[in-house]
Amino acid sequence: MPLPRLGTRSVRPRTAPAVFVALAVALAGSLLAFSLNGPQHGRIADDPSGHVVIDVSESHCGRGWNRPEPGVRTFDLHNSSDGSAEVYLEDPGSQVVYGEVEGIGPGTTRQLTVRLGKGTYAFKCVPDDADAVTGPSVRITGGRRGPGAAPLSEHDLIPAALAYQKWVGSGLDEVVRLTTRLRDAIGRGDLPGARSAWLPAHLRYERLGAAYDAFGDADRAINGTDAGLSGGVHDKDFAGFHRVEYGLWHGEPAAGLRAPAAALVKAVTGLRDNWSQTRMDPAQLGLRAHEILENTVQFELTGRTDYGSGSNLATARANLDGTRAVLSRLRPLLTTRYADLPGLDKDLDRAGRTLDGFRHGDRWTPLDSLSRAQREHTDALLGDLVERLASVATLCDPRRTV
Repeated sequence: MPLPRLGTRSVRPRTAPAVFVALAVALAGSLLAFSLNGPQHGRIADDPSGHVVIDVSESHCGRGWNRPEPGVRTFDLHNSSDGSAEVYLEDPGSQVVYGEVEGIGPGTTRQLTVRLGKGTYAFKCVPDDADAVTGPSVRITGGRRGPGAAPLSEHDLIPAALAYQKWVGSGLDEVVRLTTRLRDAIGRGDLPGARSAWLPAHLRYERLGAAYDAFGDADRAINGTDAGLSGGVHDKDFAGFHRVEYGLWHGEPAAGLRAPAAALVKAVTGLRDNWSQTRMDPAQLGLRAHEILENTVQFELTGRTDYGSGSNLATARANLDGTRAVLSRLRPLLTTRYADLPGLDKDLDRAGRTLDGFRHGDRWTPLDSLSRAQREHTDALLGDLVERLASVATLCDPRRTV
C-alpha cells in the first residue's frame, strides 16, 4: 500500500479546462492524509492523545516531537519560515518515505496522519528555494508501522519514459494509417465506409493517452471538442476526430467533410513526423497513468464527448488499454513500492471484462442504452480504479532528497 500523501496536481484533460486531483490516499481502510487551512488551536504539542505540532523551517525542522509513541498519529506541520515547503516523514537511513505534505505555505499549518511502528523516523523539510534539511531522529520500539516507499528521482523514471515514448511513436504511425483510410473513404463519398473507419482511427489515438500533454496544441486539432467555442459544433475552429464524427452522424454530405478529414490527417501526420524531437517529462508519467482514467470517468462515462457515434464505452475500453501501456513501463519501479499492485491488476482485468461485455462484433452499446444498474456498476469500477491510480501517481512523483 502507498504512503500517506497530500497535495494537488494539475491535470490537463484532453477536452476541457484543467481540473485538479487531490492525491490524498486512504490506506488499509482507515489511514488517511488530511489537509487543513491555517494553524490549529487548542492542541497540546506532543500529546499522544491529540496532535503533535512539528516545526517546518530550515533552522528548526522536525522540532517538537519529544515523546514518540506507536499507533496512528496526527502531526500538525506548522511552517514558521517565510517560504513554501514540502515535508517528508522518512526513515533517515534508508530514506523510505512514510508520509508527505506538499505546498505548506509560510505561516500555515497542514496535517499528516500516519501509522507509526517499530523503526527510526525523522522529518525532512524541503523548502522551495533551498536545500533539504533533515530534523532530529526519533526511535519507536514497538507497534506495526504503515507502508512506506523508497523515493524515486527523475533519473529513475527516464527508462520508463523513453520506452513509452518509443511505443507512442509506433502508435502514431498506425493513427496516420487509419486516419488516411478515413479521409479516403470520405473523399470517395463512401459515408458508410467512413463511419466504419472512424472508430478504429479514433480508438488508436485514444490509447496514447499519457502522451497528450506532450502533444501540446496538436491534441486540440486532433481530438478537441466544441467546449469553449462560441459557435459550438458549427464553429470554424471545431476540428479533429469529433468534428468529423459530428458530420458523419448528423447527415453532413461528404463534400462538407473532406476539408475536416484532410486537416485531421495533416495534424496527425505532423505530430508523427515531429515526435522524435519531442521529449516527454519523466516526472509526469505516473500522474498521466492516473489522468487517463480520471478523464474517462469525467468525459466518456458522462457522454460529454459523444458527437453522434455512441462510442463512449469503446473509448473507455481504449483508455483502459492506454492505462495498461503506461503501467507496463512503470511496473519495474512499482513492484517494490506498491504492495497492492496485484489488486490493481485484478481491478483492471475486471473493468476490461465489464467494458468488453458492451461490445457486439464491431458495434458497441451506446452509453444511454445502459440500464441504471449497468451504468452504476461501470461508474463504480472505473471510479475505484481512479482512486487506485492516484496511488501510482503518488509513488512515481520524484522527490527531492537533497
